[in-house]
Amino acid sequence: MAEPAYTIPEFRQRAAEETEEYQRVSTNVGKGLAVIQEELSRMRITTKARVDSLNIQREVRDMMAKRPEYLDDIPKMPDFLVALRPHTVWEKTPVKLFCTVQGNPRPIVKWYKGGAPVDPLSAPGKYKIENKYGVHSLIISRCAVSDTAEYSAVATNQHGTATSKATVTVKRASGAGESCHLGLVPHLTEIHPSKLEVTLLDRFKVSFGVEGGSISLVCSMVVIPDLPNVPPIAQWYRDDKLLKAGKLAEMSVGGGAARLTLPHLAKDDEGLYTLRIFTKDGTAEHSAYLFVSDAAPSAAGAPGAPMSVKAYDINSDYVLVAWKPPNTVNEAAISGYFVDRCEAGSDTWVQCNDAPVKVCKYPVHGLKVGRSYHFRVRAVNSAGISRPSRKSDKVTALDDAESQRLQGTDEGVPSAPGQVIATRNTKSSVFVQWDAPKSPKNLMGYYIDGRVVGAKEWFPCNHKPFKHTRFVVHGLIPGETYAFRVQAVNVFGLSEESQESSPIAVEPALATPSAPFGITMLSCDGASITLAWKSPKHCGGSKVNAYYVDKRNADSLVWKEVNQSAITERTCTVENLTEGTFYEFKVQAGNMAGVGVPSAPSAPMKCEAWTMDEPGPAYDLSFSEVRGHSLVVLWKAPVYTGASAVTGYFVEMAKKGSSEFVTLNEEAVSHRYLQATGLEEGATYVFKVRAVNASGVGKASQLSEPVCAKALPGTKEILASVDEETGDIFLSLEACEICETSKFVWSKNYKPIGDCPRVSVSTKGRTSRLTFTSPDKDDLGRYSVVVTDTDGVSGSHTLTEDALNTMLELSYAIRHPVVPLKHGLNYEILEKGHVRFWLQAVKLSPSVSYRFIVNDKEVTSGEGHKISHDVATGVIQMTVDHFTRANEGTYTVQIHDGKAKTQSSLVLVGDVFKAALKEAEFQRKEHIRKQGPHFSEYLYFTVTEDCTVMLACKVANVKKETTFHWYKEDDEIVPETPPNVMSGACALPIPLFSRKDHGVYKAVLGDDRGKDTSVFDISGQVFDDIINAIAHIAGASASDLVLQCTPEGIRLQCYMSYYTEEMKTVWKHKESKIASSEKMRIGGTAEMAWMQICDPSDKEKGHYSIEISDGVKTHTRTFDLSGQAYTDAYEEYLRLKAAAFAEKNRGRVVGGLPDVVTIMEQKSLSLTCTVWGEPTPEVTWFKNEQEVASTEHTKVTFDGGKFASLVINQVTPDDSGKYSINVRNKYGGEFVEITVSVYRHGEKIPEPKLGQPKTPAATPAATPAATPVPRSPAPPSKTPTPTPSKSHTPAPSVKSPGSTPASTPVPKSPTPVPKSPTPTPKSPTPTPSRGVKSPTPPRFMKSPTPPRK
Repeated sequence: MAEPAYTIPEFRQRAAEETEEYQRVSTNVGKGLAVIQEELSRMRITTKARVDSLNIQREVRDMMAKRPEYLDDIPKMPDFLVALRPHTVWEKTPVKLFCTVQGNPRPIVKWYKGGAPVDPLSAPGKYKIENKYGVHSLIISRCAVSDTAEYSAVATNQHGTATSKATVTVKRASGAGESCHLGLVPHLTEIHPSKLEVTLLDRFKVSFGVEGGSISLVCSMVVIPDLPNVPPIAQWYRDDKLLKAGKLAEMSVGGGAARLTLPHLAKDDEGLYTLRIFTKDGTAEHSAYLFVSDAAPSAAGAPGAPMSVKAYDINSDYVLVAWKPPNTVNEAAISGYFVDRCEAGSDTWVQCNDAPVKVCKYPVHGLKVGRSYHFRVRAVNSAGISRPSRKSDKVTALDDAESQRLQGTDEGVPSAPGQVIATRNTKSSVFVQWDAPKSPKNLMGYYIDGRVVGAKEWFPCNHKPFKHTRFVVHGLIPGETYAFRVQAVNVFGLSEESQESSPIAVEPALATPSAPFGITMLSCDGASITLAWKSPKHCGGSKVNAYYVDKRNADSLVWKEVNQSAITERTCTVENLTEGTFYEFKVQAGNMAGVGVPSAPSAPMKCEAWTMDEPGPAYDLSFSEVRGHSLVVLWKAPVYTGASAVTGYFVEMAKKGSSEFVTLNEEAVSHRYLQATGLEEGATYVFKVRAVNASGVGKASQLSEPVCAKALPGTKEILASVDEETGDIFLSLEACEICETSKFVWSKNYKPIGDCPRVSVSTKGRTSRLTFTSPDKDDLGRYSVVVTDTDGVSGSHTLTEDALNTMLELSYAIRHPVVPLKHGLNYEILEKGHVRFWLQAVKLSPSVSYRFIVNDKEVTSGEGHKISHDVATGVIQMTVDHFTRANEGTYTVQIHDGKAKTQSSLVLVGDVFKAALKEAEFQRKEHIRKQGPHFSEYLYFTVTEDCTVMLACKVANVKKETTFHWYKEDDEIVPETPPNVMSGACALPIPLFSRKDHGVYKAVLGDDRGKDTSVFDISGQVFDDIINAIAHIAGASASDLVLQCTPEGIRLQCYMSYYTEEMKTVWKHKESKIASSEKMRIGGTAEMAWMQICDPSDKEKGHYSIEISDGVKTHTRTFDLSGQAYTDAYEEYLRLKAAAFAEKNRGRVVGGLPDVVTIMEQKSLSLTCTVWGEPTPEVTWFKNEQEVASTEHTKVTFDGGKFASLVINQVTPDDSGKYSINVRNKYGGEFVEITVSVYRHGEKIPEPKLGQPKTPAATPAATPAATPVPRSPAPPSKTPTPTPSKSHTPAPSVKSPGSTPASTPVPKSPTPVPKSPTPTPKSPTPTPSRGVKSPTPPRFMKSPTPPRK
């Protein structure tokens, strides 16, 4: 059911002719409203019969007109309190139109010129629209005649629109080009700054700066009229001394603010700053203290900088410099000062005194007449030198009888100040006053120190001597308790400290509370109204414990008390009301200081019974846990529930000043709290709540107070933990601020806990603890705490099952303590085969006790067992000297340390015990082994840079007589260099390592003290590791692939430091792996790896690579066999192939002929040989280079194309000579020479020439058996070419020297062939073996043909 609107009685209505009087009274109603009310009430009582009722009605209407000022929450359409005024101005002068408008929500004002909107962007600098503190203004700069028009301000909100209009007339002076409506130009009165109306708004607060930093003191204000060219006059003072603008103090006034900037803070800048602005009514002032603390010292413990450096007694050759000492609280005492000087305009400082001066004054000598100087001072103590002070003002060294003199002749520091008294001031400051010292001795001021009660360290409250005996200490922690002391200061230093003040808690000074507000109706039954209101914003430093309610009929001025006794709750049911009548209410709050001022009268409320089915409004909206992005809204259930019970609530939110509310919960919540999340930090919000029942959604609650989404400075959250001493599970909160009347109110699911047996609450100082007596699942939930009489200190914590279980386990561990172990019982095998059983505790006390139990029997320290412990490391151990099979079993250690105890066991049986016993026996044997010569490092391998494998070992405890032997498969190896055991290391080189080096190697070391053996098996993985190590070095040394042509094909070669076929090498063609075959042959030597392409074709063109892998890294070398490279290689291959074919098929002597023959005359000589060639060669015999023809004496035969012979019957000395045979076909031939010597019967057989063996005389029928000996002048015997897998790359043939015109070419061989004149027997086989090929002669070489005669 909607509430009927209130109708203003006729006697309160205002006539049109009374508007001017109403405006006059309204301007002063704020100052004299209370006085007027009292006066009117008195007049009505004393002169009721004589005063005309019309005068009373006029006063009542005036009061009713002021009521909207106190009813901001009532929706109102816009209304102009101050309307626009018409203006007539001269051309090129500014004009300002301003008005004041009210309404709820706040109206939006738009400006129009002749009905068209005013757009400041259309003419930049022409128009300026402002809205400051409810005053809307339009400024037109440098008016032109065209600006003459009707201007209007239109105010709009959701409840309606209001318009105020005014005409602006712009006139031009005579003779300016246009006619002027006025014949004369009036004289415009000059506006002086002192005639402006100035109201200070946001004022600078107590500030804190740091030496060397910067700070700005700003005070915003409203200036009427606000003329850009006429700013108000502002003066700044520090400690009542006028400041002047300069480098150290920058001042500005304008833009609605006065600003003082101190860009280079020093302790000289500390003091009480006052802003004084001259106004129409006098002056407007504001003061606040600026504290400047010491900057970080240059050295830890060094004192702060001195201050107030000034020059006195200025003369032509000296100046007396004086200063104020810094405050020393926790630093060492000051031992003296250094004074520095600097000529004006220079940055070079010169120290004036060699030794520190003890007092705060010093005469500086050696100045130059007429020069200007600055001075500065540095303080010294045992820790170091302070930062320099701010430099003094410029001083010129001149005699001046009028210069300022430093007064005072008393020496010594002043006496200590008298009694110090501290009293409450605000929630973060304390007022301190004291008695002056009895012996001031030219007092400079005082330093005030403070400390938290219970703490030992003092902190400075001021950093510059304060001249008065009273001081306000700011920046204290609310609710904390402090004590203060004072020291007096003069040029000789600081006095003794005064006695401490009595401890005082930081609380606001007692005062009556401010007025309650937000009076709202919760229910009405036709005879009574239930009211609710909000707490005073300021409690006055004491708990609000009483409320008093007054009421009156809305048509009356007389208030009547509702309650004689105090109401402690913020709800009240007012009885005995008349149904249908409108009533107004006001509330006063009281505390121990008294009853405060009453609230503003409520809106008229009609006493009419509520009959709607929906519930009434919720009330008492409050906030908890306000953070940067969330807060919790709480409220109370509506008093009027409607036709059915309340089933839930909806919460709506909007930013302050906005009418667009957003519902936070889609479904109604049954509890009376809701957490709002996703807030914008720093933004201000308002909330309202609607209750829901079966009939629908009820009336909205009164709007909440605006709340800023920002956490209080120093806010801490609730801590859930376990007490380390008792094991109690608790929740605790440390308040960031508190006062004497504050209380911690704990709630579960936002319902006050009160006296509950499951929990107990304790408070100590700023911390409150909620302890669970018997925690279990019933204690799960959301816990919150609110600190009363603060600015909203609160917090919450959700206790989950997992967190509770974790804390229960920790609680059990604390209540049933155990000795925590870093390591449980373990064992280790020591030298000599001893076994150590040990464990390590986190911490042990000196009173710890323990015992070892082995197989259920306690073991004590004695023979065979050593038991000990170390408190520092927490180790408890037992050492068993003789570990045998009898020691198998279970080992246990039991520890008692105070209340805590624990035990740890180790089961040492089965395979585990066998392993331990084996290790113990091994260590025992090792100990015995090391008594004689032994290997300190057993055999291991290394690979040198030339790929030689070295088997190395290290030996110890040797002497000169100690022997060392190497063995492979029990066969001793005698190295070239005998091992030197005295060097401590021995090594066996294995060059050209390959699979042949498989085997078991052994090193034996021994002397008269004993023998030790080291075995190294080179097989399996060890062999692979060695090969990989060789491949690592060889792969890194591998050259690029080189191309070499042979008669069989094209060969790619890779040279490296060492190669063996066991290395993991892979040849690839176009990224495809190559397998060794008849087409692609793969092989190598010790110096290189090669791959040969037999009978190459175009298919074999492409990219080739070799990959050498060492198991970790792969070394790759590549060659591109394509293009011109392939063409050149293929042509060379064809050439070599043809030459090899010719060499294979040429005519040659393959065996049978000697080089030298000695025969007796009359014997028959038969020279027979086997020849070969394809086609069958021609055979020609020569004697002394003359062809031999076949005769009876000399018979020449050639049988079967294979056997050629020359038979001389009955030789004579004439047959001696040089015989030769020439065998040739179309591919070439061979020329072989034989020397024949014939001696007579009876003559001595001629000795063979040097290099010739002695040969017996041959019979005519026998073939001389001559030893094959190479010949020097004759063509050398042929050396077969090695097979590709065993030989080096064939090299081109070279010419051999000889007596013949040319000789048959032979290839180079790794082994030189000796030469001899003796004939060399030929091989009986005419065809070379499969694995042997003949060398290919170059193209220009031909078989020699002797000349024919």
